[in-house]
Amino acid sequence: MHLAVIGLSHRTAPVEIRERLSIPEQTMEVSLRELRGDEQVLEASILSTCNRLEIYTLLRHPELGISAVGSFLSRHSGLGVAELEPHLFTYHHEEAVAHLLRVSAGLDSLVLGEGQILSQVKKMVRLGQEHRSVGPILNRLMNQAVSTGKRVRTETNLGTGAVSISSAAVELAQLKVGQARGLDQLVSLEDEQVAVVGAGRMARLLLQHLASKGCRGVVLLNRTVQRAEQMAADIPALPVQCRPIDDLDHCLSTCSLVFTSTAAEEPIIDATRLGPLNRRSSLMLVDIGVPRNIAADVSALSGVQRFDVDDLQEVVNRNQEARREMAQEAEAMLAEESRLFLEWWDGLEAVPVLNRLRRQLEDIRESELQKALSRMGPDFSARERKVVEALSKGIINKILHNPVTQLRAPQSRQQRHASMRALSELFDLHEGPDEV
Repeated sequence: MHLAVIGLSHRTAPVEIRERLSIPEQTMEVSLRELRGDEQVLEASILSTCNRLEIYTLLRHPELGISAVGSFLSRHSGLGVAELEPHLFTYHHEEAVAHLLRVSAGLDSLVLGEGQILSQVKKMVRLGQEHRSVGPILNRLMNQAVSTGKRVRTETNLGTGAVSISSAAVELAQLKVGQARGLDQLVSLEDEQVAVVGAGRMARLLLQHLASKGCRGVVLLNRTVQRAEQMAADIPALPVQCRPIDDLDHCLSTCSLVFTSTAAEEPIIDATRLGPLNRRSSLMLVDIGVPRNIAADVSALSGVQRFDVDDLQEVVNRNQEARREMAQEAEAMLAEESRLFLEWWDGLEAVPVLNRLRRQLEDIRESELQKALSRMGPDFSARERKVVEALSKGIINKILHNPVTQLRAPQSRQQRHASMRALSELFDLHEGPDEV
């Protein structure tokens, strides 16, 4: 068995590639079933966010398994393997474990210390369990990643005031509005007519940050107005008008700043839609959806500025340096958590030998118990039989305690293999046909 992760992120692929590989929750079951349908993939789980698509796997054979996952990504995205390869990363065993822990802790995020990624890892765990694509290995690893992410945020200051994708998008708008006024600094958004399209988690965070940055009011558009109204009610400090998505053209005509964050798989705003509108002289569009909600062709229109998640790096760099010392403290925790998982993994090597020893001792126990019971005669009560059987099982467990403890304890692989060979030779523990 072999642990591996294959995928891409904001570090390796532009948004136009990432959006081709995005897997929405409604199709996750189909994707996981397709992955698990390959004989090389024993367990699989998928992390799909606006900045990454990563597939965590337990494989029979590393090369064949990675090839199978690469073929899946090619089919899903419609991109050739050669076209995808420059953007993909692959980590094996120790590196795969370390990578997941860093992701969960927010150390691999576009915004260092981002909090939202932990909830996305939790979602990956839940979907893997619901769709039965994970087994004991990945389940253990992913749950440890979640607990590690929580520990980092509890025991360090990395999560304090951490910038999210949504807050970075608001800061980008502040910066660009300032630059339009000849200022190289963040400015208040109090003079902007602002609209937010979508009513998901990212949109909620957008509203919260807009409220803190001087915004005087927002138009919130969503397919379901009731959902938008429920969200607006949670942010009383910000006046919010809730409208149906059908009012989008009106908002594009009257607003100066529009944020989009929807689950649409195709752009909802493009040059064909935007061009004919009788709109303001200037319009800034900030798109934090992946796949993108705003087509690239709108940038060719006069007076229109378009930004997407890849443009957030400009404001992220302003906040990154102050967080690097906190990240170093978190790295030490990740090293400890990684060691704990790998020690548990290494201990699994001994399981087949210990199982064979247990079966051998159990066969002896059962055989000798039946002989003893047959000699006791009919006067031996059912209760007495249970007591004798429990006694025999207790003896077996006591005999097994030390071998199990020693072989599962942290030690070098060489030491463990030597102990396993000695145990196998002493008790003549040959592999069964189902273990080959």
